Order: sequence, then C-alpha cells, then structure tokens
Amino acid sequence: MQRYEHHIFVCENVRPDDHPRGCCAAKGSPAVRARFKELVREHGLEGRVRANTAGCLDQCSRGPTVVVYPEGVWYGGVRVEDCDEIFARHILGGEVVQRLLLPDEDA
Repeated sequence: MQRYEHHIFVCENVRPDDHPRGCCAAKGSPAVRARFKELVREHGLEGRVRANTAGCLDQCSRGPTVVVYPEGVWYGGVRVEDCDEIFARHILGGEVVQRLLLPDEDA
C-alpha cells in the first residue's frame, strides 16, 4: 500500500461539559473532519489524502485542532468554514494557512 501524500488529523476528544479545559468535539470538530473527508472525495484523492479522527492533541483551549502530515503543521480554532481554504491552499497548493497556524510553544 502506498503511503498517503497528506494525512489530516482532527482532534475529536470528548470531555465532560464541566471540564475546565473543554474539548474539541464540543467546539465542532466532528463536522470539521466530515468536511475534510468530503473534500478528499470531491477531489478524487482517496488513497492519497486521508482525514482521520485524533484523540486529544493537548491544545484544548485552541481547538478544534487539526494537524497535517507529513509537514507537521498545526492549525487551531478550525471551523467548517476554514476547511475549504486549508484544503485548497495547503493540501492542493502546499501553502500553510498562516492565519490558522498554532504558535510554536518552544519558540
């Protein structure tokens, strides 16, 4: 089996409603992943690009969090409305969407 050209991981971690850190699922991440999966199908990229559920990516306050590999680019606060832009610019065009980029904690 060929490796994916891009792998999109969308945090869908679920925590109780009263958890102080919240969770990406409550912020709409299931719909974000579903939109990425639709985009993969619409562009005929099955087998080349994959969108998957991820467990907690430890960026709860900045979610929904999306990580794109092999580049290892982390996006935060991603809404369904952002998926088309990320897909067109990053997945198809190789350009990082700066406005959604999570800051590097080690910088």
